[in-house]
Amino acid sequence: MKQVLLILIVLLSFFMNTIAQTPKEYSAVWDKKHISNLNPSQMRHKDLLVYLEKLKKLGLKIDEVGKSYGNREIFKVAWGTGKLKVFMWSQMHGDEPTATSALVDLLAFLQTNKKLGWVKKLSESITIHAVPMLNPDGSELFQRRNLQFIDINRDARRLETPEGQLLKKLRDEWQPDIGFNLHNQNSLTTVGDTKKQATISLLAVSGDEKGVSNEGHLRSRRICSVMVKSLETFIKGNIGRYDDEYNPRAFGDMISAWGTPVILVETGALHGKDEMFLIKLNFIAYLSALQSIVDGSEKKASMDVYDKLPFNASDDIFNFIFRKATILSENGEPYVADVAVNIERRRANEQAPMYVREIGDLSVFSGLEEFNAEGYFLSPKEGFLKIGSDAEFSFVKKTSKIDPKKLPEAEAIFSKGKWTKGKLK
Repeated sequence: MKQVLLILIVLLSFFMNTIAQTPKEYSAVWDKKHISNLNPSQMRHKDLLVYLEKLKKLGLKIDEVGKSYGNREIFKVAWGTGKLKVFMWSQMHGDEPTATSALVDLLAFLQTNKKLGWVKKLSESITIHAVPMLNPDGSELFQRRNLQFIDINRDARRLETPEGQLLKKLRDEWQPDIGFNLHNQNSLTTVGDTKKQATISLLAVSGDEKGVSNEGHLRSRRICSVMVKSLETFIKGNIGRYDDEYNPRAFGDMISAWGTPVILVETGALHGKDEMFLIKLNFIAYLSALQSIVDGSEKKASMDVYDKLPFNASDDIFNFIFRKATILSENGEPYVADVAVNIERRRANEQAPMYVREIGDLSVFSGLEEFNAEGYFLSPKEGFLKIGSDAEFSFVKKTSKIDPKKLPEAEAIFSKGKWTKGKLK
């Protein structure tokens, strides 16, 4: 009986020390308990303060390290006591919020699970300094730039913004070994020419104008490979490689050039999945990366996994395409064309405007949702169809008896991204 009990204790100890070291287990951990409870796009500075207060109650060290141009506080959260220094910052573009929530969830998980063997080893091996929401003014207005209307991520040379000055100061004073630059990209970015949304895109930043690699850059490429393999469990085929063109105004390139190799993580979207799913993907990617650094698995990772990722592409997909609709021109003559509609970026709780972006033969493009309008008149709400029109359409089935200039009541209506009457297939 004692031997059985001893074996059970050993097995339980082993389980407790190894749990949550695979992507699926990271996913299950996030599903079970995470601090983030708002769609990231709805989060403002005041909401970040609530999250940070929760982290503070968990025992995390949180310091106000600066102020934005609009005098909002910018914070740094520290975790771990290890020699390897990991610097992570999010939302230097105010309308790119996913990683801020993911950082909060990551830090909360690490702090509340310090007794797990592998988390304890993490804390003894690395120290994380995280700056969530570097651009709180942009976050408040849900805009890319700060209140000077300067793109902070194009201010690495001149340092005209207080937020950019702070980021450089934190890097220079601490001299981190690895940096994670966390962003969002356009939801219609594709993985090369695959017509698949780039849900996550990665870049191991070289920081060298000629793209020459050093040991830090090679390590970043291996870590990116680790994240790719981890994310493929959930979004295989939806992982891209971000454009690696050198930009001396961008912080990713310059921080790498200053001595801290940077990994860029860009979060896009996945049709049918919400913002919370994107937080989870980031949580999984960060944990996988950190774990690989500590357990040494990144040294065995093949850089080919990252290097062979297709580069991001754009302008290949639209949110909606209506195929082969019959449209009336201003002179009353009908013509047949495909009509593509895109949705503008807005907060999750706001009505996002939708506009016509292309008209014509769009057979080489794809829509996240497509509808067959062949055999229907498409009648825009605001008169005649043109690029930039609001995407509010009525559809009337074509028959020989219908006068195109005097269309009867619509059989189907598309408004604000939904079918409010009927529906085309």
